[in-house]
Amino acid sequence: MTGFLVRRLGQSVIVVVGVTIITFLLTRLLPGGVARAILGSRASPVEIAQFNHDNGLDLAIWQQYLVYINQLVHGNLGFSYRLNESVAGLLSDHLPKTIILLGISTLVALAIAVPLGVMQAVRRNKIEDYSLTTLTFVLYSMPPFWIALILIKWFAINLNMLPPQGPQGPISTYLDPVEASALVLPVMALALVTIALFSRYMRSSMLDNLVQDYVRTARAKGVSTAGVLYKHVLRNALIPIVTLLGLSLPGIFGGALITEAVFNYPGMGLLFWDSAQTRDYPVLLGVTIVVALATVVGNLLADFFYAVVDPRVRITE
Repeated sequence: MTGFLVRRLGQSVIVVVGVTIITFLLTRLLPGGVARAILGSRASPVEIAQFNHDNGLDLAIWQQYLVYINQLVHGNLGFSYRLNESVAGLLSDHLPKTIILLGISTLVALAIAVPLGVMQAVRRNKIEDYSLTTLTFVLYSMPPFWIALILIKWFAINLNMLPPQGPQGPISTYLDPVEASALVLPVMALALVTIALFSRYMRSSMLDNLVQDYVRTARAKGVSTAGVLYKHVLRNALIPIVTLLGLSLPGIFGGALITEAVFNYPGMGLLFWDSAQTRDYPVLLGVTIVVALATVVGNLLADFFYAVVDPRVRITE
Protein backbone atom coordinates (compact mmCIF):
# COMPACT_ATOMS: atom_id res chain seq x y z
CA MET A 1 0.00 0.00 0.00
CA THR A 2 2.81 2.40 0.89
CA GLY A 3 4.57 1.78 -2.41
CA PHE A 4 1.36 2.36 -4.31
CA LEU A 5 0.76 5.65 -2.48
CA VAL A 6 4.28 6.85 -3.19
CA ARG A 7 4.01 6.01 -6.90
CA ARG A 8 0.61 7.63 -7.32
CA LEU A 9 1.58 10.74 -5.40
CA GLY A 10 4.72 11.03 -7.51
CA GLN A 11 2.66 10.77 -10.69
CA SER A 12 0.24 13.35 -9.35
CA VAL A 13 3.04 15.81 -8.62
CA ILE A 14 4.38 15.36 -12.15
CA VAL A 15 0.94 16.02 -13.63
CA VAL A 16 0.42 19.17 -11.56
CA VAL A 17 3.90 20.49 -12.42
CA GLY A 18 3.24 19.80 -16.09
CA VAL A 19 -0.03 21.72 -15.91
CA THR A 20 1.70 24.70 -14.30
CA ILE A 21 4.43 24.71 -16.97
CA ILE A 22 2.03 24.55 -19.91
CA THR A 23 -0.40 27.11 -18.50
CA PHE A 24 2.40 29.45 -17.45
CA LEU A 25 4.02 29.32 -20.88
CA LEU A 26 0.71 29.94 -22.65
CA THR A 27 0.09 33.10 -20.64
CA ARG A 28 3.61 34.34 -21.39
CA LEU A 29 3.40 33.64 -25.14
CA LEU A 30 0.35 35.82 -25.73
CA PRO A 31 0.62 38.35 -28.58
CA GLY A 32 1.82 41.61 -27.11
CA GLY A 33 2.67 40.02 -23.78
CA VAL A 34 0.92 40.06 -20.43
CA ALA A 35 1.52 43.78 -19.89
CA ARG A 36 -0.23 44.75 -23.13
CA ALA A 37 -3.16 42.47 -22.29
CA ILE A 38 -3.50 43.96 -18.80
CA LEU A 39 -2.86 47.64 -19.55
CA GLY A 40 -4.66 47.73 -22.86
CA SER A 41 -3.72 48.69 -26.39
CA ARG A 42 -3.24 52.37 -25.54
CA ALA A 43 -0.51 51.81 -22.96
CA SER A 44 2.76 53.53 -23.79
CA PRO A 45 6.06 51.66 -24.06
CA VAL A 46 7.20 53.34 -20.84
CA GLU A 47 4.13 52.12 -18.96
CA ILE A 48 4.60 48.62 -20.32
CA ALA A 49 8.27 48.58 -19.36
CA GLN A 50 7.45 49.79 -15.85
CA PHE A 51 4.70 47.17 -15.47
CA ASN A 52 7.06 44.41 -16.61
CA HIS A 53 9.73 45.55 -14.17
CA ASP A 54 7.32 45.81 -11.23
CA ASN A 55 5.94 42.31 -11.83
CA GLY A 56 9.17 40.59 -12.81
CA LEU A 57 8.05 40.10 -16.40
CA ASP A 58 11.34 41.46 -17.77
CA LEU A 59 13.16 38.35 -16.52
CA ALA A 60 13.80 35.27 -18.63
CA ILE A 61 10.82 32.92 -18.87
CA TRP A 62 12.53 30.18 -16.86
CA GLN A 63 13.34 32.69 -14.13
CA GLN A 64 9.74 33.90 -14.08
CA TYR A 65 8.57 30.30 -13.75
CA LEU A 66 10.94 29.59 -10.86
CA VAL A 67 9.69 32.70 -9.09
CA TYR A 68 6.12 31.55 -9.65
CA ILE A 69 6.83 28.04 -8.34
CA ASN A 70 8.55 29.50 -5.28
CA GLN A 71 5.43 31.55 -4.61
CA LEU A 72 3.22 28.47 -5.00
CA VAL A 73 5.31 26.49 -2.54
CA HIS A 74 4.78 29.27 0.01
CA GLY A 75 1.02 29.37 -0.66
CA ASN A 76 1.12 32.53 -2.75
CA LEU A 77 -1.03 32.07 -5.86
CA GLY A 78 -0.44 35.61 -7.08
CA PHE A 79 -2.41 38.84 -7.08
CA SER A 80 -5.37 39.76 -9.25
CA TYR A 81 -4.61 42.76 -11.43
CA ARG A 82 -8.28 43.52 -12.03
CA LEU A 83 -9.88 42.80 -8.65
CA ASN A 84 -6.98 44.11 -6.56
CA GLU A 85 -7.09 41.05 -4.30
CA SER A 86 -4.95 38.00 -3.74
CA VAL A 87 -5.83 34.95 -5.81
CA ALA A 88 -5.86 32.79 -2.67
CA GLY A 89 -8.44 35.10 -1.12
CA LEU A 90 -10.61 34.99 -4.23
CA LEU A 91 -10.46 31.19 -4.36
CA SER A 92 -11.31 30.88 -0.67
CA ASP A 93 -14.46 32.91 -1.35
CA HIS A 94 -15.55 31.19 -4.56
CA LEU A 95 -14.30 27.59 -4.26
CA PRO A 96 -16.68 26.49 -1.44
CA LYS A 97 -19.68 27.54 -3.52
CA THR A 98 -18.47 25.50 -6.48
CA ILE A 99 -17.87 22.49 -4.21
CA ILE A 100 -21.45 22.75 -2.93
CA LEU A 101 -22.83 22.97 -6.48
CA LEU A 102 -20.73 20.06 -7.76
CA GLY A 103 -21.33 17.95 -4.66
CA ILE A 104 -25.11 18.28 -4.71
CA SER A 105 -25.38 17.77 -8.48
CA THR A 106 -23.14 14.69 -8.40
CA LEU A 107 -25.05 13.11 -5.51
CA VAL A 108 -28.35 13.79 -7.25
CA ALA A 109 -26.99 12.32 -10.48
CA LEU A 110 -25.78 9.15 -8.75
CA ALA A 111 -29.03 8.72 -6.83
CA ILE A 112 -30.98 8.82 -10.11
CA ALA A 113 -28.53 7.25 -12.59
CA VAL A 114 -27.83 4.05 -10.65
CA PRO A 115 -31.49 2.96 -10.34
CA LEU A 116 -32.11 3.97 -13.95
CA GLY A 117 -29.20 1.86 -15.15
CA VAL A 118 -30.38 -1.11 -13.12
CA MET A 119 -33.92 -0.79 -14.46
CA GLN A 120 -32.70 -0.53 -18.05
CA ALA A 121 -30.59 -3.64 -17.63
CA VAL A 122 -33.46 -5.61 -16.10
CA ARG A 123 -35.90 -4.35 -18.74
CA ARG A 124 -33.47 -4.41 -21.65
CA ASN A 125 -34.94 -4.28 -25.14
CA LYS A 126 -38.29 -3.28 -23.63
CA ILE A 127 -40.12 -0.01 -24.11
CA GLU A 128 -38.68 1.40 -20.87
CA ASP A 129 -35.15 0.65 -22.00
CA TYR A 130 -35.64 2.19 -25.44
CA SER A 131 -37.31 5.30 -24.01
CA LEU A 132 -34.64 5.95 -21.39
CA THR A 133 -31.86 5.23 -23.89
CA THR A 134 -33.27 7.82 -26.27
CA LEU A 135 -33.63 10.36 -23.46
CA THR A 136 -30.10 9.83 -22.17
CA PHE A 137 -28.64 10.13 -25.67
CA VAL A 138 -30.46 13.44 -26.13
CA LEU A 139 -29.28 14.80 -22.78
CA TYR A 140 -25.70 13.61 -23.25
CA SER A 141 -25.48 15.22 -26.70
CA MET A 142 -26.67 18.60 -25.41
CA PRO A 143 -24.04 21.06 -24.13
CA PRO A 144 -24.53 22.17 -20.52
CA PHE A 145 -25.17 25.80 -21.42
CA TRP A 146 -28.01 24.78 -23.74
CA ILE A 147 -29.65 22.71 -21.02
CA ALA A 148 -29.23 25.65 -18.64
CA LEU A 149 -30.93 28.02 -21.09
CA ILE A 150 -33.81 25.59 -21.62
CA LEU A 151 -34.32 25.25 -17.86
CA ILE A 152 -34.35 29.02 -17.46
CA LYS A 153 -36.84 29.34 -20.31
CA TRP A 154 -39.21 26.72 -18.89
CA PHE A 155 -39.03 27.12 -15.13
CA ALA A 156 -38.04 30.77 -14.71
CA ILE A 157 -39.71 32.54 -17.62
CA ASN A 158 -42.66 30.42 -18.73
CA LEU A 159 -43.70 28.87 -15.40
CA ASN A 160 -42.17 31.51 -13.10
CA MET A 161 -41.43 28.76 -10.56
CA LEU A 162 -37.71 29.24 -9.89
CA PRO A 163 -35.23 32.14 -9.99
CA PRO A 164 -33.28 32.51 -13.28
CA GLN A 165 -29.94 32.93 -11.47
CA GLY A 166 -28.11 31.11 -8.73
CA PRO A 167 -27.98 32.22 -5.09
CA GLN A 168 -25.99 35.43 -4.67
CA GLY A 169 -25.60 35.47 -0.90
CA PRO A 170 -22.98 33.78 1.29
CA ILE A 171 -23.09 30.04 1.96
CA SER A 172 -24.64 30.64 5.37
CA THR A 173 -27.83 31.79 3.61
CA TYR A 174 -28.21 28.66 1.47
CA LEU A 175 -30.60 27.12 4.00
CA ASP A 176 -33.00 29.97 3.41
CA PRO A 177 -35.86 28.76 1.16
CA VAL A 178 -35.36 31.59 -1.34
CA GLU A 179 -31.63 30.98 -1.69
CA ALA A 180 -32.15 27.21 -1.79
CA SER A 181 -34.69 27.54 -4.59
CA ALA A 182 -32.15 29.56 -6.59
CA LEU A 183 -29.80 26.58 -6.41
CA VAL A 184 -32.27 24.17 -8.03
CA LEU A 185 -31.77 25.12 -11.69
CA PRO A 186 -27.94 25.13 -11.62
CA VAL A 187 -27.99 21.72 -9.92
CA MET A 188 -30.46 20.38 -12.51
CA ALA A 189 -28.36 21.68 -15.40
CA LEU A 190 -25.28 19.82 -14.16
CA ALA A 191 -27.07 16.71 -12.94
CA LEU A 192 -28.98 16.00 -16.16
CA VAL A 193 -25.83 15.54 -18.25
CA THR A 194 -24.17 13.49 -15.51
CA ILE A 195 -27.24 11.28 -15.17
CA ALA A 196 -27.15 10.55 -18.89
CA LEU A 197 -23.48 9.55 -18.68
CA PHE A 198 -23.60 7.47 -15.50
CA SER A 199 -26.84 5.64 -16.37
CA ARG A 200 -25.40 4.41 -19.67
CA TYR A 201 -22.31 3.02 -17.94
CA MET A 202 -24.44 1.51 -15.19
CA ARG A 203 -26.66 -0.25 -17.73
CA SER A 204 -23.66 -1.69 -19.60
CA SER A 205 -21.98 -2.79 -16.39
CA MET A 206 -25.16 -4.49 -15.14
CA LEU A 207 -25.59 -6.35 -18.43
CA ASP A 208 -21.99 -7.54 -18.32
CA ASN A 209 -22.40 -8.90 -14.80
CA LEU A 210 -25.80 -10.51 -15.34
CA VAL A 211 -24.26 -13.11 -17.68
CA GLN A 212 -21.43 -14.08 -15.33
CA ASP A 213 -21.13 -17.56 -13.81
CA TYR A 214 -21.69 -16.38 -10.24
CA VAL A 215 -25.15 -15.12 -11.23
CA ARG A 216 -26.14 -18.51 -12.63
CA THR A 217 -24.77 -20.18 -9.51
CA ALA A 218 -26.76 -17.88 -7.22
CA ARG A 219 -29.93 -18.55 -9.19
CA ALA A 220 -29.29 -22.29 -9.11
CA LYS A 221 -29.08 -22.09 -5.31
CA GLY A 222 -32.54 -20.54 -5.22
CA VAL A 223 -31.60 -16.91 -4.61
CA SER A 224 -34.41 -14.59 -5.63
CA THR A 225 -34.07 -12.17 -8.52
CA ALA A 226 -33.93 -9.22 -6.14
CA GLY A 227 -31.27 -10.97 -4.09
CA VAL A 228 -29.17 -11.64 -7.16
CA LEU A 229 -29.46 -8.06 -8.33
CA TYR A 230 -28.82 -6.21 -5.08
CA LYS A 231 -26.60 -8.63 -3.16
CA HIS A 232 -24.41 -9.90 -5.98
CA VAL A 233 -24.64 -7.96 -9.24
CA LEU A 234 -25.03 -4.39 -8.04
CA ARG A 235 -21.79 -4.24 -6.08
CA ASN A 236 -19.73 -5.50 -8.99
CA ALA A 237 -21.60 -3.29 -11.44
CA LEU A 238 -20.75 -0.20 -9.38
CA ILE A 239 -17.01 -0.63 -9.94
CA PRO A 240 -16.91 1.20 -13.31
CA ILE A 241 -19.08 3.96 -11.85
CA VAL A 242 -16.61 4.49 -9.00
CA THR A 243 -13.75 4.78 -11.48
CA LEU A 244 -15.80 6.96 -13.82
CA LEU A 245 -16.67 9.31 -10.97
CA GLY A 246 -13.03 10.14 -10.36
CA LEU A 247 -12.16 10.41 -14.05
CA SER A 248 -15.18 12.57 -14.88
CA LEU A 249 -14.35 15.23 -12.31
CA PRO A 250 -12.67 17.57 -14.87
CA GLY A 251 -15.66 17.23 -17.19
CA ILE A 252 -18.10 17.96 -14.37
CA PHE A 253 -16.11 21.05 -13.43
CA GLY A 254 -16.05 22.14 -17.08
CA GLY A 255 -19.80 21.94 -17.13
CA ALA A 256 -19.92 23.88 -13.87
CA LEU A 257 -17.86 26.67 -15.43
CA ILE A 258 -20.43 27.21 -18.18
CA THR A 259 -23.36 26.64 -15.84
CA GLU A 260 -22.10 29.17 -13.32
CA ALA A 261 -21.65 31.73 -16.08
CA VAL A 262 -25.18 31.20 -17.41
CA PHE A 263 -26.79 31.36 -13.95
CA ASN A 264 -24.42 34.07 -12.66
CA TYR A 265 -23.55 31.74 -9.79
CA PRO A 266 -20.61 33.28 -7.86
CA GLY A 267 -18.43 30.17 -7.79
CA MET A 268 -14.99 29.39 -9.12
CA GLY A 269 -16.31 28.74 -12.62
CA LEU A 270 -17.75 32.24 -12.89
CA LEU A 271 -14.52 33.63 -11.46
CA PHE A 272 -12.57 31.82 -14.18
CA TRP A 273 -15.00 33.02 -16.85
CA ASP A 274 -14.76 36.67 -15.78
CA SER A 275 -10.98 36.45 -15.45
CA ALA A 276 -10.68 35.05 -18.97
CA GLN A 277 -12.74 37.93 -20.34
CA THR A 278 -10.70 40.54 -18.47
CA ARG A 279 -7.37 38.75 -19.03
CA ASP A 280 -6.62 38.43 -15.34
CA TYR A 281 -3.93 35.80 -15.80
CA PRO A 282 -2.90 35.23 -12.16
CA VAL A 283 -6.49 34.21 -11.40
CA LEU A 284 -6.59 31.93 -14.46
CA LEU A 285 -3.40 30.23 -13.33
CA GLY A 286 -4.70 29.82 -9.79
CA VAL A 287 -7.99 28.27 -10.89
CA THR A 288 -6.19 25.96 -13.33
CA ILE A 289 -3.91 24.68 -10.59
CA VAL A 290 -6.85 24.04 -8.27
CA VAL A 291 -8.63 22.08 -11.02
CA ALA A 292 -5.46 20.07 -11.69
CA LEU A 293 -5.17 19.22 -8.00
CA ALA A 294 -8.83 18.22 -7.86
CA THR A 295 -8.35 15.99 -10.90
CA VAL A 296 -5.37 14.07 -9.55
CA VAL A 297 -7.01 13.74 -6.12
CA GLY A 298 -10.18 12.45 -7.78
CA ASN A 299 -8.23 9.84 -9.72
CA LEU A 300 -6.36 8.77 -6.60
CA LEU A 301 -9.58 8.41 -4.61
CA ALA A 302 -11.14 6.45 -7.47
CA ASP A 303 -8.34 3.87 -7.23
CA PHE A 304 -8.90 3.44 -3.50
CA PHE A 305 -12.68 3.21 -3.74
CA TYR A 306 -12.24 0.68 -6.54
CA ALA A 307 -10.60 -1.61 -4.01
CA VAL A 308 -13.26 -0.85 -1.38
CA VAL A 309 -16.16 -1.75 -3.66
CA ASP A 310 -14.54 -4.92 -4.99
CA PRO A 311 -12.76 -6.96 -2.28
CA ARG A 312 -11.10 -9.06 -4.99
CA VAL A 313 -8.96 -6.10 -5.95
CA ARG A 314 -5.75 -5.91 -3.98
CA ILE A 315 -3.32 -3.03 -4.17
CA THR A 316 0.16 -4.55 -4.12
CA GLU A 317 3.52 -3.00 -3.56
